[in-house]
Amino acid sequence: MKSNAVTKPELFKGIALFTPGGDLIYCIDPSKQSQWHLSLCVALQDLLSLSEPPHFLIPGYTATLDRWRDPYTQKIQISAEIYPAVQRYQDLLNAVFETDQEWQVAPWQEESSNFMLLETYRASFPQLWESHDLIVRMSGQDRIGSSVEPSVEVDLDDLVSKSDRSQGYILRLFVSGNNRVTKHALESIHQLLEQGLRYPYTLKVIDISQHPEEAELNHVTAIPTLVRVWPKPVKRIVGELDDWSRVLQIITGN
Repeated sequence: MKSNAVTKPELFKGIALFTPGGDLIYCIDPSKQSQWHLSLCVALQDLLSLSEPPHFLIPGYTATLDRWRDPYTQKIQISAEIYPAVQRYQDLLNAVFETDQEWQVAPWQEESSNFMLLETYRASFPQLWESHDLIVRMSGQDRIGSSVEPSVEVDLDDLVSKSDRSQGYILRLFVSGNNRVTKHALESIHQLLEQGLRYPYTLKVIDISQHPEEAELNHVTAIPTLVRVWPKPVKRIVGELDDWSRVLQIITGN
């Protein structure tokens, strides 16, 4: 598994694909190649053990951000488009793409975004309607036909059972609701881990307003709380995550 300490390019296209259950798989591609939606569907098939790629999620469960340079003014321009079914995830998208963009809602497309039609797939693809708390990033090398494993943030329990935990960090971020505090926590932790952590990591974001049992199970009494699950011993950081040196010291300390 590769390190997720990746510097964001100045110009890129960001493609995001959501599931009806709220899982996210996305890419940041400076070359702005085509066919990324197909690659994300194939990766989602592999991650959730689907019978086939869920192409029916396109475009209704997608969002696209494009950073480009105006050839006349040489200023960086940003365009961001999101579909109504995933409009509520704008704060999360701004966090993973490291922007503070107001997203333009794409026109509704009845023929490709019909909820009644999507419901017909639920019996064959039940995993898509379940929440696995996945935030998965694919790199530019992880395309269709590539033998490279995606550099992703995956479900913690799945990771613990499948990888050598001694070579990386397993983290949980506890938040509550979709608000300013949650938005700031997401932005801070993603910037910190991408730019400051030099080892592989996985991050699972848990909303205790939706899963209160997780707060009790993990002894969370305030939000935001960042928990280092692995390596042992378990460590907790409660409150603001802006002091990067302190947070990194706690994450990487023995």
